[in-house]
Amino acid sequence: MSLFDTILFYVVHLLDKFDLWHRLPVLLGLAYLGLRRHLHQRYNLLRVGEVNGKKYDTEEFSYRTADGTCNHPADHLVGSHGTFFGRNMPPSTSSYGLLEPHPVTVATKLLERRKCTDCGSQFNMIACAWVQFMIHDWNDHMEDTEQVELRAPEDVAAGCPLKSFKFFKTRKLPTGSPDLKFGHLNSRTPWWDGSVIYGNNKEGMIRVRTFKDGKLRVSGDGLLEHDDNGIPISGDVRNNWAGFSLLQALFMKEHNAICDMLKEHYPEFDDEKLYRHARLITSAVIAKIHTLDWTIELVKTDTLVAGMRINWYGFLGKRIKDLLGPKFGPILSGLVGFKRPRDHGTPYSLTEEFVSVYRMHSLLPEKIVLRDLKSTTSEDKSLPIQEEIPMTEMIGKEGEKSLSKIGIEQMLVSMGHQSCGAATLWNYPTWMRNLVPHDIDGEERPDLVDMAALEIYRDRERGIPRYNEFRRNLLMIPISKWEDLTDDEEVIEALREVYGDDVEKLDLQVGLHAEKKIKGFAISETAFNIFLLIASRRLEADRFFTTNFNARTYTEKGFEWVNKTETLKDVIDRHFPEMTEKYMRCTSAFAVWNSDPNPRRYLPLYLRPAT
Repeated sequence: MSLFDTILFYVVHLLDKFDLWHRLPVLLGLAYLGLRRHLHQRYNLLRVGEVNGKKYDTEEFSYRTADGTCNHPADHLVGSHGTFFGRNMPPSTSSYGLLEPHPVTVATKLLERRKCTDCGSQFNMIACAWVQFMIHDWNDHMEDTEQVELRAPEDVAAGCPLKSFKFFKTRKLPTGSPDLKFGHLNSRTPWWDGSVIYGNNKEGMIRVRTFKDGKLRVSGDGLLEHDDNGIPISGDVRNNWAGFSLLQALFMKEHNAICDMLKEHYPEFDDEKLYRHARLITSAVIAKIHTLDWTIELVKTDTLVAGMRINWYGFLGKRIKDLLGPKFGPILSGLVGFKRPRDHGTPYSLTEEFVSVYRMHSLLPEKIVLRDLKSTTSEDKSLPIQEEIPMTEMIGKEGEKSLSKIGIEQMLVSMGHQSCGAATLWNYPTWMRNLVPHDIDGEERPDLVDMAALEIYRDRERGIPRYNEFRRNLLMIPISKWEDLTDDEEVIEALREVYGDDVEKLDLQVGLHAEKKIKGFAISETAFNIFLLIASRRLEADRFFTTNFNARTYTEKGFEWVNKTETLKDVIDRHFPEMTEKYMRCTSAFAVWNSDPNPRRYLPLYLRPAT
């Protein structure tokens, strides 16, 4: 570590030691986040394997390809389908075994839901479905052909829905590198390219296209079409549920609306040009919503509102950027529209650790609460409950049938009014411990799985460091006793029962869910520090958010479409003009819809004290 970085580390460490950064005024909090992000960019981006692509004409490929190739300006394979996951830290160095303690024991004693704890008005079921919508855009591990079987230990077997279950190992391949000798392949494209609706390869792309006017296949009721086996036709259909399918359908409608707009203004465009431009525009809209809307609800503080807006628009803000363009560098004008992609010396990929901290299944409920849209709303836009549907009826093919009966509007409004689960211990959905998994083509597998136990196993199998080692690698202060993690006596007692007094044995997932949260954060600070790095990297490493984020590539009208869309509410209003006015009281479509809107603040954002 250089002298400069050493000084930065001690500044960050001092603020962490006294738990200060999130208590600072906005400007000072932003400075801390900038220092920490710099350190992570220097020391938490590790190359896994070599990418040996070729140079290509970026002018010829001024569009997003089906398999994620031709994005990096000098190597056509970087970030493409089937390349290695990167890493934010070396693989675990601990001597603990894959079954130490047993994953089923951890799932039963620390994860399984006792009662559904929600996150209040901060996050609704649309926000919950959005997590899967993004994950299915970014990453999924390729599997091996060899199966593993986990058997529940005798002391917990009586309380487990599955006494044993089988699953495929993660495919492990040599990297050809002397440092990180083995790695895992990503079966999705890690770019923010909308592959969740467009597919991860040529076959997936062909499946969803109509090949007429650039449009995608959507049914007459606005939902996804289905094949003869009842599987939805969309870019990614693995382990789907009704809320996830709804978001796919909504953004396929958005794509088709963009095609109509482009055809009106550029009648000379053929089907291929309409499709390519609409994909660019839709993908940018999705990325912008995630950056400026979803993330701000997830980590709801003024400092993070400012930080995410700086990522997109820069410190000078939207008005200056709209007026003068991205002329003043990434800090003043934002990462988006920067002259050239930046990968900080490590070719772009998403990372094993990113996959781990995005495990958020505790946000899923036990039931979907369906609202009665025929009833008159009250003054606070509340709606009476019509029906409560078990989540087991909302997943897979059964879920597609349920969604068809409910319809897109009632489902969207109902999800908007329902709070999602909280990221905390003892809140993992019970129905996911007896789950029917899918193949990559959406077909059901014969072997049921216990997802809570499987996620513990997967982290260990893939060499994800356990909680304390993970924090050290992220330049965070490790815990030395359970009381450093939480002040909940019941949690401490349960942790001690499973892990004894060995805090080094604590699994990452358990630590993330047990950790005391910063006020306004729906996730742990440990998970957030991975987000801090990757949220910027997804934008600054992508040619279509940097060099080619302009009117020439997107078209004048397409660029205008992206620039005028700020939130999910904007998209909903475009397709359902009366919906939010009639049913939504809050500011963001990701908050519970009948909750209070954000209060009017007269003090400028950068001058505010800590939230």
